[in-house]
Amino acid sequence: MHIVVCVKQIFDPDVATTVFRIDEEANKIVPVSGISPVISPFDDQAVEAALRIKDDFAEQDLEVKVTAVTMGPEAARAIIKGSLAKGADEGVLLLDSGFDDADAVSTARVLAAAIKKMGDVDLVLAGRQAADGDLGAVGLFTAEVLGISAVTYAKDVRMDGDILRVVRVLENGTETVETVCPALVTISHELGQPRYTGLRETMRAAKKPVHVWTAEDLGIDTGTTGAAGARRVVERLYTPVKEIDCKYVEGDTPQEIARYLAQRLRDAELV
Repeated sequence: MHIVVCVKQIFDPDVATTVFRIDEEANKIVPVSGISPVISPFDDQAVEAALRIKDDFAEQDLEVKVTAVTMGPEAARAIIKGSLAKGADEGVLLLDSGFDDADAVSTARVLAAAIKKMGDVDLVLAGRQAADGDLGAVGLFTAEVLGISAVTYAKDVRMDGDILRVVRVLENGTETVETVCPALVTISHELGQPRYTGLRETMRAAKKPVHVWTAEDLGIDTGTTGAAGARRVVERLYTPVKEIDCKYVEGDTPQEIARYLAQRLRDAELV
């Protein structure tokens, strides 16, 4: 069985937003000096989901290959290495200037081309959304390009023979969905805590292969990738200005204060 996990490198979401700066002319976030990017947390859980399937198959003496793939700059190799340290078998870095400034659609085209190049892929896993843009669209677009079924917001993914069984998170509970492979599943945080890695696993990961594929390797037209193939148009990226207007309601008695407050709420059309 071959599982491909799509991962993305993002700005560390645990860093205070006050340290970020936006280049409003370029409509881009300026990287923070001295703070390394990290794997998107939902993607880290997608890696964990793949490794749990691999562990289940190992107990049955069945082989599972896990490939971590990302599209990004050379620095994104770090999150591939992190996935390899956790137990993935190989990595693929999609690196080409023609992939720059991609949106969800043009990213999905590149990921789908890479997955097709890998050959017989049984299962594609991805985070339910990236923790920077929070769109939750790349996984579904990738499934659409590949022409395979997609299941979203998974908290558990298991193979039962030839059947893929997914427990999905709903607003008021869960539901279990069954499908056949090949399929794509997006993983939610309800899956649970990803595993940690130690020095030994990190050293072993250094020996695992990381392939670098360009647009030419994928046989994809760069007119359909990156900014050229994007459908999203960023009109403006800026830091909102927050203004707080605090007014005190005064009165001689609690009843009078309540009456004045109710009147102000009605005047502001809030009640």
